[in-house]
Amino acid sequence: MKTRLTRAALLSLAMAAPLHAADATASPGTTPTIATATEPAPTPDSAAQETAKAEQERLALENALVDERVKKETSEMRAELSRLRTEKELIAERLNLAELKRQSESQAEITESKIQEERLSREASIAKARAEALTNELKASQAEHSLELEKLQSEIARYRAKEERSSYADAPPEYLDQPLRDDGVLVISDRRIPLNGAITTDTADFVTDRIHYYNNQNSTKPIFIVIDESPGGSVMAGYRILKAMEASDAPVHVVVKSFAASMAAAITTLAKESYAYPNSVILHHQISSTLFGRLNLTEQAELLKDSQRWWDRFGTPIAAKMGISKEEFIKRMYQASSSGDWSEFGTDAANLKWVDHIVSGIEETSFTRSPDAADADSKSKKTAGLGLTESVDEEGHPVMYLPRINAKDVYFLYNPDGYYRMR
Repeated sequence: MKTRLTRAALLSLAMAAPLHAADATASPGTTPTIATATEPAPTPDSAAQETAKAEQERLALENALVDERVKKETSEMRAELSRLRTEKELIAERLNLAELKRQSESQAEITESKIQEERLSREASIAKARAEALTNELKASQAEHSLELEKLQSEIARYRAKEERSSYADAPPEYLDQPLRDDGVLVISDRRIPLNGAITTDTADFVTDRIHYYNNQNSTKPIFIVIDESPGGSVMAGYRILKAMEASDAPVHVVVKSFAASMAAAITTLAKESYAYPNSVILHHQISSTLFGRLNLTEQAELLKDSQRWWDRFGTPIAAKMGISKEEFIKRMYQASSSGDWSEFGTDAANLKWVDHIVSGIEETSFTRSPDAADADSKSKKTAGLGLTESVDEEGHPVMYLPRINAKDVYFLYNPDGYYRMR
């Protein structure tokens, strides 16, 4: 609408321009020429023109007014626009300034981070270098200590080797087919089985296993069962030992050094070859029932019957070796002692044929290791108390409780002081 008015106003101004120009040509102060009467009277066309002209002038004035109004409005708008642009530019500049500050702060932080990173990197490099230096020093120290330790260990090993070597004898075991030399000295090899303490099932296992092993190792060289001290024991366990001796291809020699009673004496006398020191003691007696506690008459009769049957199996061959009857053997027992415990020293036992040979000395060639060595096994006392533990009874007396035996077994044991008991 404003555009249309503006164009109309411009057109009116253009049409009115000649009239303003004519008026302008008149000299100042002159009076306009007034139409005389001689002029022709206005015609209808001229009246219309005057009216159109007047209308045109009015319209031009209106258009000029509108144009001025438009100019005023547009001027205010331009001022507002200029203000807004200024504000926009101000805001933009503020944003730019804030961005610059942010970038500056960020750059400062980055720079500080880089400086910190470089500092930490330098410190890490220094720490690494120090660590490597310490590591190298430690390795050098460890190497030095390792060499020193190896040197000391080598010296210790050498000393131990010397000590270990000194605990072994230079002479090896001797294996003689005829171990009793002409000078009366018995030579025992390392095919040696100790038999000490009460004879139990464990003892029989220990002895018979070694008889079988030595036979498998060599079936001709002698095997030695060495008794330092044994009061006897289970007849079933002793019988197993005797049967293993009889079945052995290698000859089994029994040696009594100190004391062999009851079942141990039976093993000695019934061996194919037996030896004893002159002052060793061998004791024979009948099977006793003192270990079996309270029994009624029937149980006592049954026990007596079983004991008699076992005694027949041992007493008969012992008496036969002596060249007398079993009854004579029993009679002479009670002639020697009211208790029936017939004991003799080795020399007299040899005369009674309880033992085959009396030796003047024994060479234990199996002892190639010092018995004082920390891990050395005692060959002579290995079976002493095998499976048994000594304890004290209610009265403070030392006792050895024997293991339970089966109903048909009996203990053939020399036990005058009641040291061996059954629970």
